[in-house]
Amino acid sequence: MNIEMMSMLLTDAAAQGTMEPRLFGLDLQLLFDSGLTLLAVFSLFLVLSYNLFNPARKVLNDRTERIKNDIEGAKKDREEAEKLKAEYEAKLADADKEAERILAEARKRAIANENKIVEEARKEAAGIIERANAEAELEKKRVKDEVKQEMVNIASLMAAKVVARNIDTTVQEGLLEDTLKEIGDDTWRS
Repeated sequence: MNIEMMSMLLTDAAAQGTMEPRLFGLDLQLLFDSGLTLLAVFSLFLVLSYNLFNPARKVLNDRTERIKNDIEGAKKDREEAEKLKAEYEAKLADADKEAERILAEARKRAIANENKIVEEARKEAAGIIERANAEAELEKKRVKDEVKQEMVNIASLMAAKVVARNIDTTVQEGLLEDTLKEIGDDTWRS
């Protein structure tokens, strides 16, 4: 309501004399004070909103923005961590495959070395057997030569005995043949 209208109402009421100057049971001073108080509160609200609420809103908006950025950063970090985890798992799988390949190659080399060592051992054993056989043959020849020498010695002893008895040559040949039969062919072969 307007002040002029209020003042008219008040004058009408005073002219009638029955009523005091009041609007809806409120006096004019109270209405004026209430209006002034409302105007002061509104002015104070505008001043406080400019000086207090706006910085508080700015702090809250900045905080909200920082939280959003932190959430986005955390999402990016999580995605990056998942990528790194996938790369790590892939590298781990590759490392397992590489280790298996290296082990397979090592096994193949070990088997090849084993076969080579076994073959060399066989060749060496064959060489040893061959040398042993050659040595046995040489020993046989040496024994044969010794037996022949012994026979020559026996023959000369027999000849000496024969000469001592004055035996003729036919007896001497018979003695030699008997001696050879006693010694036998097996002695010459062994």
